Order: sequence, then structure tokens, then C-alpha cells
Amino acid sequence: MSSTEMIWDVRLYADTYVDSVIQLSGTRALRATEGVDWASAAMATPGNLETLQAEGFDVTSGDLAAAGANDLFIAIRAESQQVADAAREAGEAAMFSARGGSGEAAAEKPARTLAEAVERQPGSNVAVISVPGDYAALEAHKALSAGLDVLLFSDNVPIEAEIELKDRANRLGLLVMGPGAGTAMLGHTCLGFANVVNRGRVAVVAAAGTGAQEAAGLVDRWGAGVSHVIGLGGRDLNSQVGGRMALSAVKALVEDEGTDVILLVSKPPAVEVAHAVVEAAAGKPLVAALIGVPEDFSAPDGVVVTRTLEAGAVAAMAAVGSKAPDVTEGLVERVRELAAELPEERKLVRGLFSGGTLCYESLVVLADVLGDVYSNTPIDKKLGLPAPEHAHTCLDLGEEEYTKGRPHPMIDPEARIELLREQGADPEVAAIILDVVLGHGAHPDPASELAPICAEIIAGGGPRVITYVLGTEQDPQGYERQRRAFEEAGCLVTETAARASLAAAALATRNPALAATAL
Repeated sequence: MSSTEMIWDVRLYADTYVDSVIQLSGTRALRATEGVDWASAAMATPGNLETLQAEGFDVTSGDLAAAGANDLFIAIRAESQQVADAAREAGEAAMFSARGGSGEAAAEKPARTLAEAVERQPGSNVAVISVPGDYAALEAHKALSAGLDVLLFSDNVPIEAEIELKDRANRLGLLVMGPGAGTAMLGHTCLGFANVVNRGRVAVVAAAGTGAQEAAGLVDRWGAGVSHVIGLGGRDLNSQVGGRMALSAVKALVEDEGTDVILLVSKPPAVEVAHAVVEAAAGKPLVAALIGVPEDFSAPDGVVVTRTLEAGAVAAMAAVGSKAPDVTEGLVERVRELAAELPEERKLVRGLFSGGTLCYESLVVLADVLGDVYSNTPIDKKLGLPAPEHAHTCLDLGEEEYTKGRPHPMIDPEARIELLREQGADPEVAAIILDVVLGHGAHPDPASELAPICAEIIAGGGPRVITYVLGTEQDPQGYERQRRAFEEAGCLVTETAARASLAAAALATRNPALAATAL
């Protein structure tokens, strides 16, 4: 059916704000309805209206013409009005059921201001803020004025506003986690995208969302447990922000009797800032997993510095007197079997990541053994896209160019399925790396959608698919069930994200021993 024969259905919910995670859950429910060609649930910001217009919707007349950033819309392109109505009902249920109903009636019940919310729930001590970036700093300041720590999920916040917020929080003795902080666990309460972990003695401080999840998840699965996860926002350790919140978090954890070891995680940091933060540990054992940090990075006594998340988790386990398991057991033999099946012309690696930090880590790991690897988020800016022919590539599919007008790949695998099929059909590709992130906020059953596509590619003589499942035994998706589904599809499932990249390099070079390389 051509797009001109489709039903174009738009419903506006005036003065109805829902945060981005709920918007994404609504979009997922809309698109899961059979017969829907395209759909979105989003706030009527200029950027979202531009995306809507690019999809062929009329935003210059009707309700949308006067819509603003505080108005929610549901837009559906479907094969019939009946399908559109069913999709809209599913989207409303996904977004409004937790609010006590559906549609406009339900939207009247929640508190409309932060002050009203605090008045209704006076025992609160953390505010989770997820509003458009233009308004996020103001709401965060309101939360600080109310004496609340802040998880600032919003992005597109100017760096000057971030610095001002963090300076004020430090003066008040409060935390500002973010902007763009998607993961935290305080008082053993999960916030944002977070995994369910056991209580333990390792605290994670992270300027990296999936980096925090990977570090905490590994420590939990290996038996040590986690005391806190403090997300900082991805810019905290850059030269401008200067580690303002990392320094405060580390100093607070030094005084925390429930924490024996601090595990600091960061995407490529400013070296001088990383030095200042690790020195703030003041004698309490600290492990710094600093992705992309120079190999000659010097650290004070009591600080262990690693360049990968796997090595950081191993060092944190040792610091609490425990031993990490052998994550390479049986891996070399399995890679050798898969390598023997590959035709000679298959020599390239493709990474399709939903986790930005895992993409960065893969770039570091692969570069050590394969040389240049191109990316939409390159550590070396000379290795950006478009990549030359016959090049290795790793993509962070959570970046704006892939999420504009569609949910994040942790929530909806649609974008990855398209690329998975595309790369699976490339006769030069030897291995595809696929990360699968579990936990609160993530897709309820990612294997149900991704594993069948992997099975098709493998059974059809395509590249091998190497999958890493980031999660814990207590996550709602079922960690072992997710792993088993990918194994049954014929994927090689590794024990850490870094091992997936090494296994891919080992396949591409036909050198199985690379998979057991020490990190």
C-alpha cells in the first residue's frame, strides 16, 4: 500500500506533559500494532514537529498549527482508520495507565509543578527531571531549592547551565546527576535505565550511562554486589565541567561506611580532570575504568586504572577480596569453529550498539588489534563517517541521527533490525557485534525481536553474530532466558562486552587466540 493510500491520524493532548521514557513506551506500543506504517508519541517541540512534517504530516493547520512544547501528540500512519484507532488506544494505555486512566482525563490528576509534587510527597529527596532541554536547568534549580538531589535525564542543556547547576549543588551539599544522566541507583532504588543488583560494597560513579550499567552488572553477576550507582552525565569529566560532580561523589563515597571500593567509569575523559578525580579518593581503594585514556596515565597509590569496563570490574572484584570468573572459558574454541565456516572474503567487523559507552569501549578494543575503526562517535575525529570502502565500523545507534523520530534502540529495536539485515547481507562482513541491554526502562523482551533476525542471517550463510547481554539475574527480562534465546539462534554470546569485540576481531582475522587477549 502506498503512503498516499494510508490513513494519517493525529491526536493532540493539550497541556499534557509526559517524560521522554514514557513517550518512548507509547511510541513502541503504537508501532507494535499490526497495520501501522509509522507512528510517534512525542511533545510538540519544534524539532519533533519538523520530524512529523518530514514524515508527511500536515503541521501547519488544525491543532498542530498552534501546538507547543507542553502539548503531547500521537501521530499514526496506518492502513485503515480502524488500525489507527487501535494503535492510539494502545499508545494511550502505555503512557497513561500508570497515571490512573487514559487521555485528557488522566492528565489532570498528576501534580503540575515540582512544588506541588513535593507538597504531595514531602518525604522525597530526589527529583528525576525529564523535560525539553530549554526548560531543564530551571526545573533542576527548583529541585535544588527544595533540597532535592537531581537526576537530570534531559539532554540539550547548555554546558554553561550544567556548570552553574553543579556549582550550586556543591554549595548546597546536593547531587546533580546529568544532564543526559540515564542511570542511577541511590539507596538501592533504581532510577532511569537501571539494572537490579544485590547490595554490596562497590560503588559505581559514572560519566557514562551503559558504562555504569556494565560495571554494576558485572560486579553483581560476579558476586560482589553494589552499594550505589551515581550517574554524572557524559560531560562531567571533560575539561569544561572539570569533574565538578565526580569530585563531590567520590569524596562522599570516601565517607560512606557502606562502600569499600569506588569504581569510576568514564567515556574518554580530559586527562587532567581524571587525575584530579582519582586523587580525591584519599586512601579509599578506587578503580578507574577510563575508556580511551592514554596507556601512560599515572595514578596515585591505591588507584588502579584500566582502559576497559571488563578490566575495571575485575580490578574492583580484587579490591574487595573476590576473584572474577574466567570470562574466556571455551571462547577460543568456539571462535575457531565459527572461523572455519567463514568464506575467505569475509574480513570486516560491524558493531551495532544501543549503548554509547559500549561502542566507545569497542572502538578501543578493536583499534588495538585491527587498526582503524570508523564510527559516528569516533574517539579519533579523523575516523568519523562516512567510512571508506572495506573499513571496520562501530555505530552508536542511540545518537540523534538514529533516534530522531523514533525510540531509543534500548526500547525499540527497529533501527537495529534494519541495519542488522543490511550488514547481514554484506558479503565482506565477518562478524556483527550486538549489545542487548536489559533492566528497568529497556525493551521487555529484546531477544524476541532480535534473535529471529540473527538466526535468519546465520542460517543464510551470512556473517556470524556475536551478542553480549548486559543485565543481571534479577532484571525483569530474565537474563538467562535472553542469553539462551540468542544462543539458540546460533549467536556467539560472550560474558562481557569487551569479549564480544575481541571475538569479532578474532573472527575477522582468523586468529582465535585474540579472543582470550588480556585486557
